[in-house]
Amino acid sequence: MFRTLTSTSLEAAVSDRWATSLRVTRHHGHAVEYDTISREHLVDARDFLAILRQRWILIVSVTLLVVGLAAVLTWRTTPTYASTTGLFISTSQVADDNQAFQGSQFSLQRVKSYSEMVNQNEITRRVIQQLDLNETPEDLGEEITATAQLDTVILEITVTDESPERAQQIAQTTGDVFVGYVAELETPPGRDQATIKATVVNQATVPDDPVAPQPLRNLGLAVVLGLLLGAGIAVLRETLDSSVKNQRELEDLTGAPVIGSIPFDDDAGKTPLISQIDPYAPRAEAFRVLRTNLQFIDPDGVKKAFVLSSALPGEGKSTTACNLALALAEGGQRVVLVEADLRRPRVAQYLGVVGDVGLTTALVGRVSLDDAIQTTGDVNLDVLASGKTPPNPAELLQSRAMSAVIAELRERYDVVLIDAPPLLPVTDAALISAAADGAILVVHHGKTTTDQVRGAVDRLEGVGTQPVAAMFNMTPAKTGRYGYGYGYGYGYAPEGRTGARESAVEPSAIVETDQTLDDAPELQPAALRRDASTSEDPRERDALNDALSRVQASRRQRLDASRGLTDDERGDAGHGSQPHRIDPDRGPEPL
Repeated sequence: MFRTLTSTSLEAAVSDRWATSLRVTRHHGHAVEYDTISREHLVDARDFLAILRQRWILIVSVTLLVVGLAAVLTWRTTPTYASTTGLFISTSQVADDNQAFQGSQFSLQRVKSYSEMVNQNEITRRVIQQLDLNETPEDLGEEITATAQLDTVILEITVTDESPERAQQIAQTTGDVFVGYVAELETPPGRDQATIKATVVNQATVPDDPVAPQPLRNLGLAVVLGLLLGAGIAVLRETLDSSVKNQRELEDLTGAPVIGSIPFDDDAGKTPLISQIDPYAPRAEAFRVLRTNLQFIDPDGVKKAFVLSSALPGEGKSTTACNLALALAEGGQRVVLVEADLRRPRVAQYLGVVGDVGLTTALVGRVSLDDAIQTTGDVNLDVLASGKTPPNPAELLQSRAMSAVIAELRERYDVVLIDAPPLLPVTDAALISAAADGAILVVHHGKTTTDQVRGAVDRLEGVGTQPVAAMFNMTPAKTGRYGYGYGYGYGYAPEGRTGARESAVEPSAIVETDQTLDDAPELQPAALRRDASTSEDPRERDALNDALSRVQASRRQRLDASRGLTDDERGDAGHGSQPHRIDPDRGPEPL
Protein backbone atom coordinates (compact mmCIF):
# COMPACT_ATOMS: atom_id res chain seq x y z
CA MET A 1 0.00 0.00 0.00
CA PHE A 2 1.34 3.42 -0.92
CA ARG A 3 0.38 6.79 0.50
CA THR A 4 0.42 9.92 -1.63
CA LEU A 5 2.00 12.89 0.12
CA THR A 6 0.15 16.16 -0.28
CA SER A 7 2.06 19.41 -0.68
CA THR A 8 1.25 20.36 2.93
CA SER A 9 2.54 17.12 4.41
CA LEU A 10 5.62 17.21 2.19
CA GLU A 11 6.40 20.76 3.30
CA ALA A 12 5.99 19.75 6.94
CA ALA A 13 8.30 16.79 6.39
CA VAL A 14 11.13 18.82 4.92
CA SER A 15 10.66 22.00 6.93
CA ASP A 16 13.24 20.80 9.42
CA ARG A 17 16.90 20.45 8.47
CA TRP A 18 16.55 16.68 8.26
CA ALA A 19 13.82 14.89 6.32
CA THR A 20 13.34 11.52 7.99
CA SER A 21 11.01 8.59 7.68
CA LEU A 22 7.50 9.56 8.73
CA ARG A 23 5.45 7.69 11.30
CA VAL A 24 1.69 8.17 11.05
CA THR A 25 -1.22 6.57 12.88
CA ARG A 26 -3.76 5.06 10.52
CA HIS A 27 -5.89 2.01 10.14
CA HIS A 28 -7.56 1.66 13.55
CA GLY A 29 -4.66 3.03 15.56
CA HIS A 30 -1.90 0.82 14.19
CA ALA A 31 1.41 2.58 13.58
CA VAL A 32 2.47 2.37 9.95
CA GLU A 33 5.91 3.60 8.95
CA TYR A 34 6.44 5.02 5.48
CA ASP A 35 9.98 5.73 4.33
CA THR A 36 8.63 8.42 2.07
CA ILE A 37 11.62 10.73 2.05
CA SER A 38 15.24 9.70 2.25
CA ARG A 39 17.49 11.31 4.86
CA GLU A 40 18.66 14.43 3.07
CA HIS A 41 20.39 17.47 4.50
CA LEU A 42 18.73 20.72 3.62
CA VAL A 43 21.13 23.57 4.29
CA ASP A 44 20.07 27.17 3.98
CA ALA A 45 21.70 30.34 5.23
CA ARG A 46 20.29 30.03 8.75
CA ASP A 47 21.35 26.39 8.99
CA PHE A 48 24.84 27.28 7.80
CA LEU A 49 25.21 30.03 10.39
CA ALA A 50 23.94 27.68 13.08
CA ILE A 51 26.52 25.09 12.06
CA LEU A 52 29.25 27.73 12.26
CA ARG A 53 28.13 28.73 15.77
CA GLN A 54 27.90 25.15 16.90
CA ARG A 55 31.25 24.01 15.52
CA TRP A 56 33.24 27.21 15.89
CA ILE A 57 35.92 25.41 17.90
CA LEU A 58 36.58 23.08 14.95
CA ILE A 59 36.74 26.00 12.52
CA VAL A 60 39.13 27.98 14.72
CA SER A 61 41.32 24.89 15.25
CA VAL A 62 41.60 24.23 11.52
CA THR A 63 42.36 27.89 10.85
CA LEU A 64 45.10 27.97 13.48
CA LEU A 65 46.55 24.76 12.07
CA VAL A 66 46.68 26.16 8.54
CA VAL A 67 48.16 29.46 9.75
CA GLY A 68 50.75 27.54 11.76
CA LEU A 69 51.77 25.48 8.75
CA ALA A 70 51.98 28.61 6.62
CA ALA A 71 54.14 30.32 9.24
CA VAL A 72 56.50 27.34 9.43
CA LEU A 73 56.81 27.12 5.66
CA THR A 74 57.37 30.87 5.41
CA TRP A 75 60.04 30.78 8.08
CA ARG A 76 61.84 27.84 6.48
CA THR A 77 61.72 29.26 2.94
CA THR A 78 65.03 30.80 1.75
CA PRO A 79 64.56 34.44 0.67
CA THR A 80 64.95 35.10 -3.08
CA TYR A 81 65.70 38.39 -4.84
CA ALA A 82 64.67 39.58 -8.30
CA SER A 83 66.47 41.93 -10.70
CA THR A 84 64.95 43.13 -13.97
CA THR A 85 66.39 44.59 -17.19
CA GLY A 86 64.39 46.00 -20.12
CA LEU A 87 64.96 45.71 -23.86
CA PHE A 88 63.48 47.83 -26.66
CA ILE A 89 62.79 45.99 -29.91
CA SER A 90 62.75 48.07 -33.11
CA THR A 91 63.50 47.98 -36.85
CA SER A 92 66.86 49.19 -38.09
CA GLN A 93 65.85 51.46 -41.01
CA VAL A 94 62.70 53.56 -41.45
CA ALA A 95 62.29 55.50 -44.74
CA ASP A 96 58.79 56.99 -44.30
CA ASP A 97 55.71 56.83 -42.10
CA ASN A 98 54.31 53.82 -43.89
CA GLN A 99 57.50 51.85 -43.29
CA ALA A 100 57.57 53.03 -39.69
CA PHE A 101 54.06 51.64 -39.09
CA GLN A 102 54.93 48.39 -40.75
CA GLY A 103 58.13 48.21 -38.73
CA SER A 104 56.30 48.72 -35.43
CA GLN A 105 53.86 45.94 -36.28
CA PHE A 106 56.76 43.71 -37.20
CA SER A 107 58.48 44.53 -33.90
CA LEU A 108 55.31 43.66 -31.92
CA GLN A 109 55.23 40.26 -33.52
CA ARG A 110 58.92 39.72 -32.83
CA VAL A 111 58.60 40.67 -29.13
CA LYS A 112 56.17 37.81 -28.51
CA SER A 113 58.62 35.36 -30.03
CA TYR A 114 61.62 36.77 -28.18
CA SER A 115 59.89 36.33 -24.80
CA GLU A 116 59.93 32.59 -25.41
CA MET A 117 63.61 32.54 -26.43
CA VAL A 118 65.28 34.36 -23.53
CA ASN A 119 65.61 31.34 -21.23
CA GLN A 120 66.51 28.86 -23.93
CA ASN A 121 69.71 26.84 -23.65
CA GLU A 122 71.58 28.89 -26.26
CA ILE A 123 71.17 32.10 -24.27
CA THR A 124 71.80 30.52 -20.85
CA ARG A 125 74.90 28.70 -22.15
CA ARG A 126 76.45 32.00 -23.29
CA VAL A 127 75.58 33.63 -19.93
CA ILE A 128 77.25 30.77 -18.04
CA GLN A 129 80.39 31.15 -20.16
CA GLN A 130 80.64 34.88 -19.57
CA LEU A 131 80.02 34.73 -15.80
CA ASP A 132 81.77 31.39 -15.30
CA LEU A 133 78.81 29.97 -13.41
CA ASN A 134 78.82 26.50 -11.93
CA GLU A 135 75.40 25.31 -13.06
CA THR A 136 73.71 23.80 -16.07
CA PRO A 137 71.86 25.82 -18.73
CA GLU A 138 68.60 24.14 -17.71
CA ASP A 139 69.00 25.20 -14.08
CA LEU A 140 69.82 28.76 -15.06
CA GLY A 141 66.83 28.86 -17.42
CA GLU A 142 64.53 28.21 -14.46
CA GLU A 143 65.77 31.45 -12.85
CA ILE A 144 65.11 33.60 -15.93
CA THR A 145 61.66 34.80 -17.04
CA ALA A 146 60.78 37.16 -19.90
CA THR A 147 57.52 39.04 -20.34
CA ALA A 148 56.33 41.24 -23.19
CA GLN A 149 54.25 44.21 -22.10
CA LEU A 150 50.91 44.34 -23.85
CA ASP A 151 50.86 46.38 -27.10
CA THR A 152 54.44 47.54 -26.58
CA VAL A 153 57.83 46.55 -27.92
CA ILE A 154 59.35 46.40 -24.43
CA LEU A 155 60.76 43.05 -23.35
CA GLU A 156 61.47 42.64 -19.63
CA ILE A 157 63.93 40.01 -18.42
CA THR A 158 63.75 39.09 -14.73
CA VAL A 159 66.19 36.90 -12.82
CA THR A 160 65.49 35.50 -9.35
CA ASP A 161 68.28 34.21 -7.14
CA GLU A 162 69.11 33.75 -3.48
CA SER A 163 71.82 36.40 -3.79
CA PRO A 164 70.78 39.93 -4.80
CA GLU A 165 74.20 40.68 -6.39
CA ARG A 166 74.15 37.48 -8.39
CA ALA A 167 70.61 38.20 -9.58
CA GLN A 168 71.71 41.62 -10.86
CA GLN A 169 74.76 40.18 -12.67
CA ILE A 170 72.80 37.45 -14.41
CA ALA A 171 70.01 39.83 -15.43
CA GLN A 172 72.42 42.37 -16.89
CA THR A 173 74.48 39.72 -18.68
CA THR A 174 71.36 38.02 -20.05
CA GLY A 175 70.19 41.32 -21.54
CA ASP A 176 73.53 41.98 -23.17
CA VAL A 177 73.77 38.44 -24.53
CA PHE A 178 70.27 38.57 -25.95
CA VAL A 179 70.99 41.86 -27.73
CA GLY A 180 73.86 40.19 -29.59
CA TYR A 181 71.79 37.07 -30.22
CA VAL A 182 69.01 39.14 -31.85
CA ALA A 183 71.55 40.86 -34.09
CA GLU A 184 72.86 37.49 -35.25
CA LEU A 185 69.39 36.06 -35.71
CA GLU A 186 67.90 39.01 -37.62
CA THR A 187 70.83 39.68 -40.02
CA PRO A 188 69.95 38.34 -43.50
CA PRO A 189 72.61 36.28 -45.35
CA GLY A 190 75.00 38.41 -47.35
CA ARG A 191 74.19 41.57 -45.39
CA ASP A 192 75.95 43.13 -42.46
CA GLN A 193 72.99 44.89 -40.82
CA ALA A 194 70.05 43.28 -38.99
CA THR A 195 66.48 44.23 -39.80
CA ILE A 196 65.48 44.06 -36.10
CA LYS A 197 67.58 45.23 -33.24
CA ALA A 198 67.29 45.02 -29.43
CA THR A 199 68.49 47.82 -27.19
CA VAL A 200 68.94 47.75 -23.41
CA VAL A 201 66.81 50.60 -22.03
CA ASN A 202 66.64 49.60 -18.34
CA GLN A 203 69.80 48.51 -16.55
CA ALA A 204 69.49 45.79 -13.93
CA THR A 205 69.96 46.94 -10.33
CA VAL A 206 70.75 45.17 -7.06
CA PRO A 207 67.41 44.56 -5.21
CA ASP A 208 67.08 45.63 -1.59
CA ASP A 209 64.14 43.47 -0.46
CA PRO A 210 63.36 39.84 -1.25
CA VAL A 211 60.40 39.00 -3.46
CA ALA A 212 59.75 35.74 -1.62
CA PRO A 213 58.59 34.76 0.89
CA GLN A 214 55.98 37.39 1.74
CA PRO A 215 54.87 36.76 5.36
CA LEU A 216 51.84 39.05 5.43
CA ARG A 217 50.47 37.72 2.16
CA ASN A 218 51.10 34.10 3.14
CA LEU A 219 49.51 34.45 6.57
CA GLY A 220 46.54 36.34 5.16
CA LEU A 221 45.92 33.66 2.57
CA ALA A 222 46.35 31.01 5.27
CA VAL A 223 43.64 32.64 7.39
CA VAL A 224 41.21 32.74 4.48
CA LEU A 225 42.06 29.19 3.44
CA GLY A 226 41.81 27.95 7.04
CA LEU A 227 38.37 29.52 7.51
CA LEU A 228 37.09 28.06 4.27
CA LEU A 229 38.56 24.66 5.03
CA GLY A 230 37.23 24.68 8.60
CA ALA A 231 33.76 25.71 7.47
CA GLY A 232 33.80 23.00 4.83
CA ILE A 233 34.82 20.35 7.35
CA ALA A 234 32.16 21.59 9.79
CA VAL A 235 29.42 21.37 7.15
CA LEU A 236 30.69 17.95 6.07
CA ARG A 237 30.69 16.65 9.64
CA GLU A 238 27.21 18.04 10.22
CA THR A 239 26.02 16.41 7.01
CA LEU A 240 27.50 13.05 7.95
CA ASP A 241 26.50 13.35 11.62
CA SER A 242 23.67 10.91 12.31
CA SER A 243 23.26 11.77 15.99
CA VAL A 244 19.91 13.04 17.23
CA LYS A 245 19.94 16.69 18.28
CA ASN A 246 16.52 17.92 17.21
CA GLN A 247 13.16 17.64 18.94
CA ARG A 248 11.14 17.08 15.79
CA GLU A 249 13.58 14.47 14.57
CA LEU A 250 13.31 12.57 17.86
CA GLU A 251 9.52 12.75 17.73
CA ASP A 252 9.54 11.38 14.19
CA LEU A 253 11.86 8.54 15.14
CA THR A 254 9.97 7.46 18.26
CA GLY A 255 6.43 8.42 17.35
CA ALA A 256 6.13 9.92 20.84
CA PRO A 257 6.27 13.46 22.24
CA VAL A 258 9.48 14.89 23.68
CA ILE A 259 8.59 15.86 27.24
CA GLY A 260 11.83 17.37 28.47
CA SER A 261 15.50 18.09 28.08
CA ILE A 262 18.05 17.87 30.88
CA PRO A 263 21.01 20.26 30.47
CA PHE A 264 24.57 19.04 30.72
CA ASP A 265 26.17 19.68 34.11
CA ASP A 266 29.91 19.33 34.72
CA ASP A 267 29.25 18.58 38.39
CA ALA A 268 26.73 15.82 37.71
CA GLY A 269 29.35 13.17 38.38
CA LYS A 270 29.95 14.51 41.89
CA THR A 271 26.35 15.48 42.65
CA PRO A 272 24.12 13.28 40.48
CA LEU A 273 20.89 13.94 42.43
CA ILE A 274 18.90 17.16 42.37
CA SER A 275 18.57 16.91 46.14
CA GLN A 276 22.33 17.53 46.34
CA ILE A 277 22.34 20.77 44.33
CA ASP A 278 20.73 24.16 44.62
CA PRO A 279 16.98 23.88 44.02
CA TYR A 280 17.16 26.79 41.59
CA ALA A 281 19.89 25.20 39.46
CA PRO A 282 19.01 24.68 35.78
CA ARG A 283 19.23 20.89 36.10
CA ALA A 284 16.83 20.85 39.05
CA GLU A 285 14.41 23.13 37.23
CA ALA A 286 14.59 20.90 34.14
CA PHE A 287 13.44 17.90 36.16
CA ARG A 288 10.54 19.90 37.55
CA VAL A 289 9.57 20.76 33.98
CA LEU A 290 9.87 17.05 33.14
CA ARG A 291 7.65 16.25 36.13
CA THR A 292 5.00 18.66 34.87
CA ASN A 293 5.11 17.38 31.29
CA LEU A 294 4.85 13.79 32.50
CA GLN A 295 1.32 14.53 33.67
CA PHE A 296 0.24 15.26 30.09
CA ILE A 297 1.19 11.79 28.84
CA ASP A 298 -2.07 10.49 30.25
CA PRO A 299 -4.31 13.27 31.60
CA ASP A 300 -6.90 10.72 32.80
CA GLY A 301 -4.35 9.05 35.08
CA VAL A 302 -4.80 5.54 33.72
CA LYS A 303 -1.13 5.08 32.90
CA LYS A 304 0.90 5.07 36.09
CA ALA A 305 3.82 2.64 35.58
CA PHE A 306 6.57 3.87 33.28
CA VAL A 307 9.81 2.20 32.27
CA LEU A 308 12.84 4.47 31.81
CA SER A 309 15.38 3.07 29.40
CA SER A 310 17.83 4.12 26.71
CA ALA A 311 19.29 2.67 23.55
CA LEU A 312 22.79 2.11 24.97
CA PRO A 313 24.55 2.36 28.33
CA GLY A 314 25.94 5.68 29.46
CA GLU A 315 22.99 7.86 28.45
CA GLY A 316 22.02 8.69 32.05
CA LYS A 317 18.80 6.68 32.41
CA SER A 318 19.46 5.69 36.06
CA THR A 319 20.21 9.22 37.27
CA THR A 320 17.23 10.44 35.25
CA ALA A 321 14.98 7.90 36.94
CA CYS A 322 16.24 8.86 40.40
CA ASN A 323 15.89 12.59 39.85
CA LEU A 324 12.47 12.30 38.23
CA ALA A 325 11.31 10.21 41.18
CA LEU A 326 12.68 12.82 43.59
CA ALA A 327 10.96 15.62 41.69
CA LEU A 328 7.64 13.75 41.73
CA ALA A 329 7.96 13.01 45.44
CA GLU A 330 8.77 16.64 46.19
CA GLY A 331 5.60 17.56 44.32
CA GLY A 332 3.54 15.59 46.82
CA GLN A 333 2.84 12.44 44.79
CA ARG A 334 3.22 8.91 46.09
CA VAL A 335 6.11 7.52 44.04
CA VAL A 336 7.99 4.26 44.06
CA LEU A 337 11.20 3.77 42.10
CA VAL A 338 11.86 0.17 41.04
CA GLU A 339 15.44 -0.77 40.22
CA ALA A 340 14.86 -3.35 37.46
CA ASP A 341 18.37 -3.09 35.98
CA LEU A 342 19.52 -6.37 37.48
CA ARG A 343 22.77 -6.45 35.51
CA ARG A 344 24.28 -3.08 36.45
CA PRO A 345 22.20 -1.65 39.33
CA ARG A 346 22.94 1.95 40.29
CA VAL A 347 19.80 3.29 41.97
CA ALA A 348 20.59 1.92 45.45
CA GLN A 349 24.03 3.51 45.32
CA TYR A 350 22.66 6.90 44.23
CA LEU A 351 19.85 7.03 46.81
CA GLY A 352 21.80 5.45 49.67
CA VAL A 353 19.55 2.47 50.30
CA VAL A 354 20.37 -1.20 50.85
CA GLY A 355 20.77 -2.95 47.53
CA ASP A 356 20.96 -6.59 48.65
CA VAL A 357 17.24 -6.78 49.45
CA GLY A 358 14.75 -5.71 46.85
CA LEU A 359 13.09 -6.81 43.65
CA THR A 360 14.75 -10.18 43.14
CA THR A 361 14.28 -11.28 46.76
CA ALA A 362 10.61 -10.30 46.55
CA LEU A 363 10.14 -12.09 43.21
CA VAL A 364 11.53 -15.38 44.52
CA GLY A 365 9.44 -15.08 47.69
CA ARG A 366 12.18 -14.67 50.27
CA VAL A 367 10.71 -11.44 51.60
CA SER A 368 7.37 -9.73 51.19
CA LEU A 369 6.98 -6.72 48.97
CA ASP A 370 6.36 -4.50 52.00
CA ASP A 371 9.62 -5.60 53.58
CA ALA A 372 11.55 -5.09 50.33
CA ILE A 373 10.42 -1.49 49.82
CA GLN A 374 12.62 1.14 51.46
CA THR A 375 11.99 4.84 52.06
CA THR A 376 14.57 7.56 51.48
CA GLY A 377 15.17 10.11 54.20
CA ASP A 378 14.99 13.49 52.45
CA VAL A 379 11.64 13.08 50.67
CA ASN A 380 8.78 10.64 50.94
CA LEU A 381 10.13 8.44 48.13
CA ASP A 382 9.86 4.65 48.25
CA VAL A 383 12.55 2.58 46.56
CA LEU A 384 12.48 -1.06 45.54
CA ALA A 385 16.17 -1.88 45.04
CA SER A 386 17.40 -4.59 42.70
CA GLY A 387 18.33 -7.18 45.31
CA LYS A 388 20.78 -9.97 44.63
CA THR A 389 21.94 -10.27 41.03
CA PRO A 390 20.26 -13.36 39.51
CA PRO A 391 21.83 -15.64 36.87
CA ASN A 392 18.75 -15.28 34.63
CA PRO A 393 17.54 -11.66 34.72
CA ALA A 394 15.43 -11.86 31.55
CA GLU A 395 13.46 -14.90 32.72
CA LEU A 396 12.88 -13.33 36.13
CA LEU A 397 11.66 -10.03 34.69
CA GLN A 398 9.16 -11.65 32.33
CA SER A 399 7.71 -13.92 35.01
CA ARG A 400 4.18 -13.69 36.35
CA ALA A 401 5.57 -12.60 39.69
CA MET A 402 7.04 -9.49 38.05
CA SER A 403 3.70 -8.64 36.45
CA ALA A 404 2.02 -9.11 39.82
CA VAL A 405 4.54 -6.79 41.52
CA ILE A 406 3.94 -4.06 38.94
CA ALA A 407 0.17 -4.46 39.25
CA GLU A 408 0.33 -4.20 43.03
CA LEU A 409 2.60 -1.15 42.93
CA ARG A 410 0.27 0.49 40.44
CA GLU A 411 -2.56 0.16 42.95
CA ARG A 412 -0.54 1.54 45.85
CA TYR A 413 1.19 4.54 44.27
CA ASP A 414 0.38 7.48 42.09
CA VAL A 415 3.43 6.92 39.87
CA VAL A 416 5.62 3.85 39.42
CA LEU A 417 9.01 4.49 37.78
CA ILE A 418 11.04 1.48 36.66
CA ASP A 419 14.73 1.85 35.87
CA ALA A 420 15.41 -0.78 33.19
CA PRO A 421 18.56 -1.85 31.29
CA PRO A 422 19.35 -0.42 27.85
CA LEU A 423 17.19 -1.70 25.02
CA LEU A 424 19.79 -2.65 22.41
CA PRO A 425 22.24 -4.81 24.43
CA VAL A 426 19.58 -6.90 26.24
CA THR A 427 15.83 -7.52 26.03
CA ASP A 428 15.05 -6.86 29.70
CA ALA A 429 13.64 -3.37 29.20
CA ALA A 430 11.33 -4.46 26.39
CA LEU A 431 9.98 -7.31 28.51
CA ILE A 432 9.27 -5.00 31.44
CA SER A 433 7.63 -2.42 29.16
CA ALA A 434 5.14 -5.04 28.01
CA ALA A 435 3.97 -5.45 31.62
CA ALA A 436 4.04 -1.71 32.38
CA ASP A 437 2.12 1.17 30.81
CA GLY A 438 4.87 2.18 28.40
CA ALA A 439 8.47 3.29 28.15
CA ILE A 440 10.14 6.70 28.36
CA LEU A 441 13.18 6.70 26.09
CA VAL A 442 16.21 8.66 27.36
CA VAL A 443 18.39 9.92 24.50
CA HIS A 444 21.88 11.37 24.91
CA HIS A 445 21.77 14.64 23.00
CA GLY A 446 24.26 14.74 20.14
CA LYS A 447 25.57 11.19 20.74
CA THR A 448 22.78 8.68 20.23
CA THR A 449 22.36 8.03 16.51
CA THR A 450 19.15 7.72 14.55
CA ASP A 451 19.83 4.04 13.86
CA GLN A 452 20.20 3.37 17.58
CA VAL A 453 16.93 5.16 18.35
CA ARG A 454 15.18 3.21 15.59
CA GLY A 455 16.64 -0.02 16.97
CA ALA A 456 15.38 0.79 20.47
CA VAL A 457 11.89 1.53 19.15
CA ASP A 458 11.92 -1.69 17.15
CA ARG A 459 12.77 -3.63 20.33
CA LEU A 460 9.72 -2.17 22.04
CA GLU A 461 7.46 -2.77 19.07
CA GLY A 462 8.67 -6.35 18.97
CA VAL A 463 6.89 -7.06 22.26
CA GLY A 464 3.75 -5.15 21.34
CA THR A 465 4.48 -1.82 23.00
CA GLN A 466 5.99 1.52 22.03
CA PRO A 467 7.48 4.61 23.70
CA VAL A 468 4.94 6.84 25.37
CA ALA A 469 7.45 9.69 25.58
CA ALA A 470 11.06 10.59 24.86
CA MET A 471 13.50 13.04 26.40
CA PHE A 472 16.94 14.46 25.81
CA ASN A 473 19.70 14.13 28.38
CA MET A 474 22.97 16.04 28.66
CA THR A 475 21.82 18.78 26.33
CA PRO A 476 24.32 21.62 25.78
CA ALA A 477 23.35 24.86 27.45
CA LYS A 478 23.21 26.63 24.08
CA THR A 479 21.85 24.35 21.39
CA GLY A 480 20.59 26.95 18.95
CA ARG A 481 17.74 25.88 16.70
CA TYR A 482 18.93 22.26 16.68
CA GLY A 483 18.20 21.54 20.33
CA TYR A 484 15.20 21.39 22.59
CA GLY A 485 14.60 23.68 25.51
CA TYR A 486 17.59 25.96 24.98
CA GLY A 487 16.36 28.16 27.82
CA TYR A 488 17.24 25.56 30.46
CA GLY A 489 20.83 26.72 30.51
CA TYR A 490 19.96 29.88 32.37
CA GLY A 491 19.34 29.96 36.11
CA TYR A 492 16.75 32.05 37.92
CA ALA A 493 17.78 31.80 41.57
CA PRO A 494 16.94 34.48 44.16
CA GLU A 495 19.60 37.11 44.71
CA GLY A 496 22.25 36.26 47.26
CA ARG A 497 22.00 32.47 46.90
CA THR A 498 25.06 30.35 46.33
CA GLY A 499 25.29 27.17 44.29
CA ALA A 500 24.86 24.82 47.27
CA ARG A 501 21.55 23.69 48.68
CA GLU A 502 20.80 25.67 51.82
CA SER A 503 19.39 24.29 55.04
CA ALA A 504 15.64 24.49 55.39
CA VAL A 505 15.26 26.65 58.50
CA GLU A 506 16.95 27.56 61.74
CA PRO A 507 15.69 25.89 64.98
CA SER A 508 15.15 29.20 66.72
CA ALA A 509 12.93 30.35 63.92
CA ILE A 510 10.75 27.26 64.25
CA VAL A 511 10.17 27.86 67.96
CA GLU A 512 8.74 31.33 67.37
CA THR A 513 6.83 30.65 64.15
CA ASP A 514 3.23 29.64 63.80
CA GLN A 515 3.29 29.10 60.04
CA THR A 516 1.76 26.18 58.18
CA LEU A 517 3.22 24.30 55.25
CA ASP A 518 1.39 26.57 52.82
CA ASP A 519 2.88 29.67 54.48
CA ALA A 520 6.38 28.23 54.84
CA PRO A 521 7.09 25.66 52.10
CA GLU A 522 10.69 25.40 53.24
CA LEU A 523 9.61 23.47 56.38
CA GLN A 524 10.37 19.90 55.38
CA PRO A 525 10.01 16.97 57.82
CA ALA A 526 13.53 15.69 57.18
CA ALA A 527 15.03 19.08 58.05
CA LEU A 528 12.87 19.38 61.18
CA ARG A 529 13.92 15.95 62.39
CA ARG A 530 17.59 16.81 61.91
CA ASP A 531 17.17 20.10 63.83
CA ALA A 532 15.20 18.43 66.63
CA SER A 533 17.75 15.65 67.05
CA THR A 534 20.51 18.15 67.64
CA SER A 535 18.51 20.34 70.08
CA GLU A 536 19.28 20.03 73.80
CA ASP A 537 16.52 22.32 75.10
CA PRO A 538 13.36 20.28 76.00
CA ARG A 539 11.06 23.23 75.24
CA GLU A 540 12.70 23.77 71.89
CA ARG A 541 12.44 20.03 71.12
CA ASP A 542 8.71 20.02 71.98
CA ALA A 543 8.18 23.01 69.72
CA LEU A 544 9.95 21.20 66.92
CA ASN A 545 7.78 18.12 67.48
CA ASP A 546 4.65 20.23 67.25
CA ALA A 547 5.92 21.89 64.07
CA LEU A 548 6.71 18.48 62.60
CA SER A 549 3.21 17.24 63.40
CA ARG A 550 1.62 20.28 61.76
CA VAL A 551 3.75 19.89 58.65
CA GLN A 552 2.92 16.22 58.23
CA ALA A 553 -0.76 16.76 58.97
CA SER A 554 -0.90 19.56 56.40
CA ARG A 555 0.85 17.33 53.86
CA ARG A 556 -1.63 14.50 54.45
CA GLN A 557 -4.58 16.90 54.07
CA ARG A 558 -3.21 18.20 50.78
CA LEU A 559 -2.64 14.67 49.48
CA ASP A 560 -6.14 13.59 50.53
CA ALA A 561 -7.66 16.64 48.94
CA SER A 562 -5.78 15.99 45.69
CA ARG A 563 -7.17 12.42 45.66
CA GLY A 564 -10.68 13.59 46.49
CA LEU A 565 -10.99 11.73 49.85
CA THR A 566 -13.68 12.72 52.31
CA ASP A 567 -13.19 13.13 56.07
CA ASP A 568 -14.51 9.61 56.71
CA GLU A 569 -12.27 8.08 54.06
CA ARG A 570 -9.15 9.74 55.41
CA GLY A 571 -9.08 7.58 58.51
CA ASP A 572 -9.17 4.36 56.49
CA ALA A 573 -6.94 5.43 53.61
CA GLY A 574 -3.65 4.86 55.42
CA HIS A 575 -0.55 6.93 54.88
CA GLY A 576 3.01 5.85 54.39
CA SER A 577 4.29 8.74 56.51
CA GLN A 578 3.08 8.92 60.14
CA PRO A 579 3.71 11.79 62.59
CA HIS A 580 6.88 11.40 64.59
CA ARG A 581 8.12 12.66 67.93
CA ILE A 582 11.82 13.24 68.33
CA ASP A 583 13.53 11.49 71.21
CA PRO A 584 17.16 12.59 71.77
CA ASP A 585 18.29 9.03 72.52
CA ARG A 586 16.24 6.87 70.17
CA GLY A 587 15.50 9.30 67.35
CA PRO A 588 12.08 9.76 65.66
CA GLU A 589 9.16 7.80 67.13
CA PRO A 590 5.62 7.50 65.73
CA LEU A 591 3.06 9.50 67.64
